[in-house]
Amino acid sequence: MRGAAGPPMSLEGIDHALRRRTEERDRVSGDLLDLDGHPSHELLKGMTPTGETGRRWEQAQVRLVTLWWLFDAYRRVLDHAQEVRAAGRPDLALLTALLSGPSVELKPDAVPVEKRSLLRAVGEWLTLDVVLARMDEAYREVAETMAAVDAAWTELLPMLDETDAGRRAARDLARDLGTPDPALDRLDAEATRLRKAVTADPLGSVSLRGELAATAAAVAARRGALEQAAKVREEYAERARLLAERIEAVAVAEDEARRIRDLVIVKIASPDLPPLPDQAPALRDRLGALDTVGGRWLELVERLTGLERGVEEALAQARRSAESIGGLIGRRDELRGRLSAYQAKAVRLGRAEDITLAGLYGAARDILWTAPCDLRRATVAVAEYQRAITRIGAAG
Repeated sequence: MRGAAGPPMSLEGIDHALRRRTEERDRVSGDLLDLDGHPSHELLKGMTPTGETGRRWEQAQVRLVTLWWLFDAYRRVLDHAQEVRAAGRPDLALLTALLSGPSVELKPDAVPVEKRSLLRAVGEWLTLDVVLARMDEAYREVAETMAAVDAAWTELLPMLDETDAGRRAARDLARDLGTPDPALDRLDAEATRLRKAVTADPLGSVSLRGELAATAAAVAARRGALEQAAKVREEYAERARLLAERIEAVAVAEDEARRIRDLVIVKIASPDLPPLPDQAPALRDRLGALDTVGGRWLELVERLTGLERGVEEALAQARRSAESIGGLIGRRDELRGRLSAYQAKAVRLGRAEDITLAGLYGAARDILWTAPCDLRRATVAVAEYQRAITRIGAAG
């Protein structure tokens, strides 16, 4: 023991210091046991981490050895002080030196050979407070490493577990369908690679979040595709029957568009007509080709859903064409109705016998009731009749 600890403490001071140091020892002992039993510590001890985790773990192991070695030295001095205090006539000067002076000797040859670089090669004497401070520093460094590893695993492993669950479900579906799935094989290999990386180097794998999320999304999408395939296998006959009905509805709508087109050609002069849809025959051929796909359910999903979309689009197009073409007849009828309404207004204004108005009305009516009707000329004629009646009404 080197150096002086100052004037001897009183017996009461000695007992107070002993109680405080004993409480410190028990607290530190509990903290060290908690650290030793930390789940991440247990996992790391049973593996050989790599990368950033391997580097941090190696440093943490060095600090752990130092931490336990310092604690053992602290405990031995405290045990000695308790033995001296228990004597019949305690040596207050010795107890004061043990409890408050540089009483802990750190000998270089007492440190494990591979760890001796942690302490001075010449050895040193430390007070219990200094030893406690060094233990606290080492503890914080080790705890920070454990917390970082635990946080990384806590974040990343559930993502892998969710992906694995999705892969198992997808694999079961593929097996039930009897369909080889190279895409799922590739996802299995990718997930295995990522799990190996995360398990061996969680700290270095934090940057893999994007890859983990992308793999999880790809697995979910593949599982969804396989679920759709299983659903199609169960529903194929009914969906094919409904498709046949919808294709016939397309054919009816296209026939109606042609009928209206033929009517418009007779009723309207020089109509600007859109191309007539004629998709029903091709859709029937596509429906018949589905039967050739056989048990390739993943392929059938794509073809079936594509055909369903195509049928609905064709039906909507046929109906839009019919509505657009039929709008020309509607435009003619709307002009007829407007002409009749303004004729009734002329009667209310007392101008039923007005020669000018009668001439304008007759010209417009002749155009509108002549087939084929020139809509451009009819629009101009009705507008002229309307303006004439408006002028009369404004003049009173």
